[in-house]
Amino acid sequence: MAIKKLKKTINAKEYHKVISLLRECRESKNITQKNLADKIGSDQTFISKIEIGERRLDIIELRVFCEALGITLTDFVSQLEFKIKNNK
Repeated sequence: MAIKKLKKTINAKEYHKVISLLRECRESKNITQKNLADKIGSDQTFISKIEIGERRLDIIELRVFCEALGITLTDFVSQLEFKIKNNK
């Protein structure tokens, strides 16, 4: 398997799958951006900027988001890998 060269990840289609899945997880639990922001001690604009791709999430922030949404980082990554591999 060939290894891809790194490019700016905020523009990568895989990163868009990350934020899309994060939004799907939030919406499936009927959690608003404001509710999620309150849970992580932030504000709604922070969540919005992440979900529209204006701000990049790091792995630690992603873990906090997952905890606030009641999913493990491991489960999130498994779902993400499935979506990337199956082009969902």
